[in-house]
Amino acid sequence: MSMMPITCNEDLRQLAKKRAPRAIFEYVDRGSYDELTLAANAGELRRLRLRQRVMIDVSARSTAATMLGEAVTLPVALAPTGLTGIMHPDGELLAAQAAEEFGVPFALSTMSILSIEQVRAGTGKPFWFQLYLMRDRGFAAELIARARAAQCSALILTADLQVQGQRHRDIKNGLSVPPRLTLAGLLDVLTKPRWALGMARAQGRGFGNLAGYAPAGKGGLSTLSHWIASQFDATLNWRDVAWVRNQWPDKLIVKGILDAEDARLAVEAGADAIVVSNHGGRQLDSAPAAISALPAVAAAVGARTEVIFDSGIRSGQDVMKALALGAHGTMIGKAFLYGLGALGKPGVTKALALIRSELDVSMALTGVNRIEEIDDRVLWLPTDCQRT
Repeated sequence: MSMMPITCNEDLRQLAKKRAPRAIFEYVDRGSYDELTLAANAGELRRLRLRQRVMIDVSARSTAATMLGEAVTLPVALAPTGLTGIMHPDGELLAAQAAEEFGVPFALSTMSILSIEQVRAGTGKPFWFQLYLMRDRGFAAELIARARAAQCSALILTADLQVQGQRHRDIKNGLSVPPRLTLAGLLDVLTKPRWALGMARAQGRGFGNLAGYAPAGKGGLSTLSHWIASQFDATLNWRDVAWVRNQWPDKLIVKGILDAEDARLAVEAGADAIVVSNHGGRQLDSAPAAISALPAVAAAVGARTEVIFDSGIRSGQDVMKALALGAHGTMIGKAFLYGLGALGKPGVTKALALIRSELDVSMALTGVNRIEEIDDRVLWLPTDCQRT
């Protein structure tokens, strides 16, 4: 039986749900606590309406843009996502290759399955690296040095994971790395032979960037939640951002900003870009939807730093709405992971192609030719009936 045509990101999500073990799919798909913020991310984006314009020459449309001074075919970067390589074997490398071929940035997580060096060996272009600032600053300095040696073009400092928000499904599913399956989980994996065989041949099945690091190397890896609780630093503060800035001479991005005052402090600490993000609804539940926080954050920093939007992007229309409210570019996490879980590298390419096509059509129907022309005039507001 032939596969139904894939026309939207939800199609990729449904296919990934069939092909990945449930514990792993739900790690990607779900959020923290009651998932109020997870739902709000999508809901608030959906509620925004676009302003249709007609009889405007839109024959010269282009989705090309820049992010951190780098030319991109689409203002979308692949966000750093932990454990990408358990969604699909060698997932980090495949996603990085797909991004490179498509012409958009890829960001590798500290908590990746494949290491910085493994991904760099399989790619032709430097990628971004995301840093969790652990208690052991010596190890953090070592990670930064490894990112420099790999010629990473930007460092992303994640600021919103000093402690971990509880994700109920991960606990119920017994998620660990390598996977420590419950009986139900084992039975589920037996129904996913493609995933299991692929994992048997994968380059890595642990935290690649932590290999050989003493706390992780003795007795195997503990559960993900235990590892984060024991190694992530609740003392993290703006002085630490300045410390990272001194260690890193290239572009520095601070991710996890929802508050205008935090945005201003990030700029003062030396951030070249900030990411407006609530960690995809995976940290502070009942935090606002990221799109609701975006306008105030963008207004607070003005042109002093680049604003990137994350949390909830699934379509080209979502990208347009974020750009209209002040973002310079966007990131996708779940959206590309669904593609990866569904089809591997071609699935990541498909996710990006869907977003580009949707953005292009939306630009045409709102009377826009270039990404830099997108502002709040493409949004429909109740007052538009009086706008002339």
